[in-house]
Amino acid sequence: MKKYLASWLLLFGLLMIGAPNVIVAHSLPSPSFITQVQEQVTPSQESENSPQSALEPAHEDSHGHAPGWLVIPFALLLLMIATGPLFYEHFWHHHYPKIAVSLAVIVVLYYLFVLQNVHNPVHALAEYVQFIALLASLFIASGGILIQVDKQSTPIANVILLLIGALISNLIGTTGASMLLIRPFIRLNKHNIQPYHIIFFIFMVSNIGGSLTPIGDPPLFLGFLKGVPFFWTLEHNWPAWILALTILSIIFYLVDRKFGKNGSNGELEEENHFSNKISLTGTKNFFWLLLIIISVFLDPNVLDWVPAIHYDGQKFSFIRETIMFSVAYFSYKFADRKALQGNEFNFEPIREVAFIFIGIFGTMMPALELVGTFAQSEEGAAMITYNSLYWGTGLLSGFLDNAPTYLNFLAAAMASQGADINMIQDVKDFAMDNYLESSFELMAISIASVFFGAMTYIGNGPNFMVKSIAEQSGIKMPSFFGYILRFSIPILLPILLITWLVFFAFAG
Repeated sequence: MKKYLASWLLLFGLLMIGAPNVIVAHSLPSPSFITQVQEQVTPSQESENSPQSALEPAHEDSHGHAPGWLVIPFALLLLMIATGPLFYEHFWHHHYPKIAVSLAVIVVLYYLFVLQNVHNPVHALAEYVQFIALLASLFIASGGILIQVDKQSTPIANVILLLIGALISNLIGTTGASMLLIRPFIRLNKHNIQPYHIIFFIFMVSNIGGSLTPIGDPPLFLGFLKGVPFFWTLEHNWPAWILALTILSIIFYLVDRKFGKNGSNGELEEENHFSNKISLTGTKNFFWLLLIIISVFLDPNVLDWVPAIHYDGQKFSFIRETIMFSVAYFSYKFADRKALQGNEFNFEPIREVAFIFIGIFGTMMPALELVGTFAQSEEGAAMITYNSLYWGTGLLSGFLDNAPTYLNFLAAAMASQGADINMIQDVKDFAMDNYLESSFELMAISIASVFFGAMTYIGNGPNFMVKSIAEQSGIKMPSFFGYILRFSIPILLPILLITWLVFFAFAG
């Protein structure tokens, strides 16, 4: 049952896109998740030189493994996220916290009392705390910065702002850039704001923009912590980054020019009233953002002097999270009230993300476990190519958190060549192409995990927050399925396909 379910999860991308040669094999979680993966990947001491042993799960009986049917709560949660706001909006709006928590509790209790597996829930809890600490601190700190752009909204002005946001994403992360710029972007287009403005913002700023540095997106940061050189992402990802953003910029410009109201006579008459100046209120909150970014690197798995909680052979960070939660508190307490009022700041967006992702982190454990185990099995390893890694990592990153998905597929790719993801030197060698086409495989995993995060509202943490802020501003956002059918499939998927054709399909 588990084998067939995992096979289906790995192959469902092939069924979705119909590409005959493609085999399908989000926040800031720490590399704690890798302990779960490494137990399935690390070869035993007696046969560490045997490539075959790298494919055999180690410590098979250390923790109970989930049955295939336990993915039902996760599938049910995704279904309700997709249908709730569309078909039973009042019920969903009032009860989604209870639903998300209840489904997570069902899975966690099954792990604890039936499987006798404390390991996975503890790691999921640690990852969730780290995830929400980063998102909450960035959301609250950026909420105290009011950016006012006194400029007429035009398609070219919007494109420039989106590209600036894409660049900034690599410096303060996709979450930081999204929370800093989404409100100015909405205000810039206040006489013209439409759902497609927000969707393209999610595509370009909240996801694809953060592809160039480990700070940009959680999966890339985890790779850095495990041994991928800091500038590796810039060196390998920039061509795909430029290609995707160029295509998106052109499409957005054409769409905004055709469907926007920027060309109306009323707007043109007001052109002379704009000073074309940018003003900032609450600049002291940039200090809090800097503190958050610095604290990101305080990981006990990298810096031995950083205090940690030791559990089950893994070191869990808590200093970093303490700093982030403290920043969240003090940045709000001492924020400029004018900036908060100007941003119409409230806690509902982060509250919604917090509850929804409790459900996602709690219920996705069986799905990740099944996919990871199969990908590292003999049959799964035989399916691993940069093509399957691209589509597998990507399509699952759109519906699961992209950080653990990245780790699962990186662990499987390394295991298939006898490398150990828990060894920093092995990861470095894998990134530097010291294994067979390993750097190319890592490039496929890295680009896919970031780019495909924009496929759904839940593919990456900032997506849901941007959606929530837009809805609070009175913008009628598409439903879960509407987002996929009206924007992801017709606009984003062809770009992802072009990226694959240009960089991966005919390589080798």
